Amino acid sequence: MKALTTLSLWLILVSTGLAQQEKKITDREDAIIQKYLKNGAWKYNYLRKEWGEWIDKGLAEDSTVAYLWQQKAMPLWKKKKYQLAISYQQRAVDLKPRLWKARLAFLKCIFAKDYQNALADFISYKKEFGSTFEQDHAIEFYMGICYLQLNQFDAALETLKANVEDQTAQHGADWVHYLDRFYLAVAYYEKDDYKAAAAQLDLVLQDYPNFSDGQYFKSLCLNQLGKKEEAKALMQLGKANYKKGHTFNEDSNPYEVYPYQQTWQWKSALSMLH
Repeated sequence: MKALTTLSLWLILVSTGLAQQEKKITDREDAIIQKYLKNGAWKYNYLRKEWGEWIDKGLAEDSTVAYLWQQKAMPLWKKKKYQLAISYQQRAVDLKPRLWKARLAFLKCIFAKDYQNALADFISYKKEFGSTFEQDHAIEFYMGICYLQLNQFDAALETLKANVEDQTAQHGADWVHYLDRFYLAVAYYEKDDYKAAAAQLDLVLQDYPNFSDGQYFKSLCLNQLGKKEEAKALMQLGKANYKKGHTFNEDSNPYEVYPYQQTWQWKSALSMLH
């Protein structure tokens, strides 16, 4: 009993010591953030050189503050300097993987188009920490996109279908984001299952009736199903809606075109229906 009491006391002391140490680290990080971000970098637009200069001062004082590395990387993503951005963001991941690893994977997927490494990071994160969300989507959503971009269509379909089913089971069908269904439809389309793709796109267009990208892929499905005139009319409507701005509305869209997002740059999308 005495040995047990001694062990319990030792565990309490260790726990208390760790908590105090963690508090000191947190207090120091807060002070660094206050000094070099709130009273420094954040007073400028993130594309101004002063932003980086203030952050460099903070890192010179303490290079173990993960948030400084993340903030140093952030403007570089917008400038499309991806290699530098990844190197700085990785420093944040090394210091606080649970906080920043999934974010780096998202950025590799949507910004750097590095689908192989993005997928590896997502898989690693999920194995270690479980699932999480980035930009309103579960990481399985981005994993599905990576599989699509790597032409691994079976894995894409399995992942994106499970993603929609899990969200439906947890929150109801109305809660599922239209892009989650859109990419599931794309996966069906890539697997030549045009009826299943069209069914998902019907749900997408029910949620976002003027979504030009949904109309584009629905048109392709209709064309494959032999509904040529209906496909042609829908393609024309989709192009008109694109010109009105009815396309993806993700927060990252001002900077990056998403996979399978249509920019309608060719003379006529109708050529896809021949």
